[in-house]
Amino acid sequence: MNGRIVLRISILLSLIVLAAYLFIHYDLYVFFVDKQKTITFVESFHPYDEVVFILLQILQVVAAPIPGEVTGLIGGYLYGPLLGTVYSTIGLTIGSWMAFILARFLGLPLVEKAVKPSVIEKYDYFLEHRGLFVSFLLFLIPGFPKDYLCYIMGLSHMKTWHFLVISTVGRLFGTILLSVSGHCARNNQYTSLVIITVISGIFIIVAYFYRDKWLEMVKKKRGISKNP
Repeated sequence: MNGRIVLRISILLSLIVLAAYLFIHYDLYVFFVDKQKTITFVESFHPYDEVVFILLQILQVVAAPIPGEVTGLIGGYLYGPLLGTVYSTIGLTIGSWMAFILARFLGLPLVEKAVKPSVIEKYDYFLEHRGLFVSFLLFLIPGFPKDYLCYIMGLSHMKTWHFLVISTVGRLFGTILLSVSGHCARNNQYTSLVIITVISGIFIIVAYFYRDKWLEMVKKKRGISKNP
């Protein structure tokens, strides 16, 4: 392992340790479930609130079990649909890259701490097969554990730049919907908000109930089986 790789790992681990300390010491979990507290927290850092918001988006990806919907809505609420999408995308991309690289260099022991064994087993297809198009669809379709996938795909043979394109573009549709929803909520545009919520809800419900069947169908079409 050369010096450059060691330096990268050291920096990443330092960031993870710092994030974990802040997360525990300041009870940051509440900011991922309480919209108003998060808004107040982010705005308190003005004029650097955009940086804090991006850091929160990074943290919610690296700490995979944390839901990202609240922070996505807040991006649109605070910065509008365009900048909200931009800032969220920056944070999500950096966070996804960190999770991917950590899994790549530290391997399965780290992933097993960040991801439930049942989730790893369900998506172990990606440990042996690159499946770029399928990977993109998993990021695109609501209902799949995207933050978990970042760690799992880090164990695959996928190139880093392929992963960054897939994860960034795949997340974009959902990020836009959340940003627009947050913007509508701030401006009391309830009709638009209801329409977006209904459309998103339909996608999420369908994806949630059929995601396992869809994944098995894809595996069968590619002739992939768990048994040798």
